Amino acid sequence: MTEITGIAAAFAPFETLASALLQHIKTDDGSHDVAHLARVWSNARAIQAIEGGNLEILAAATLLHDCVAVEKNSPLRAQASRLAAEHAVTLLAPFGWAPERLDRIAHAITAHSFSAKITPETIEARILQDADRLDAIGAIGIARCFYTAGRMQSFLYDAEDPAARHRALDDRAFAIDHLPAKLLTLAEGFNTAEGKRMAQERHARIVAFLADFMSEVGAPLP
Repeated sequence: MTEITGIAAAFAPFETLASALLQHIKTDDGSHDVAHLARVWSNARAIQAIEGGNLEILAAATLLHDCVAVEKNSPLRAQASRLAAEHAVTLLAPFGWAPERLDRIAHAITAHSFSAKITPETIEARILQDADRLDAIGAIGIARCFYTAGRMQSFLYDAEDPAARHRALDDRAFAIDHLPAKLLTLAEGFNTAEGKRMAQERHARIVAFLADFMSEVGAPLP
């Protein structure tokens, strides 16, 4: 309960909403825990301050965007955001919010996922997608990448060809492959001007890390 209270405070001015909803977030995945929600909210607030949008809708969508946990290697991964959106509407029913508001929250949740491949059609959906993807890149994104690779029992890198010069990238087998296979592709897919600006800063951190990593394993990049 202490952890929930602390994280809920980070969702000011919606601490009461956060306290009620965080009780439903149950996961053993440290890359999609309540700390992730707080970081996404921080990103979302920074973007919303420039781009606009309804902050309460954004708060609810942020709190519940991962309320159904699906592992990265699960065959249901592409459906995770839709399942979360459906569950979110159920969890929000006691608040008595108008159907139009619930629809906006559900759409933001459904569209936030990279795997879902759904175009965000509202400002809140565009912001949530950007805010969530910001947490997938930069220093935090690198940390989450290796944490998830450990959960999936992947190797750090291919000892024979770390930089994948003579093989196809395989980020299921090798954690470092996830950087060029996915993380380094994300910065170009942001929706908002502020999100794009923040993404470029974090993208540069991945580029620098990858160069350092390859240098240390004896496969310096050109």
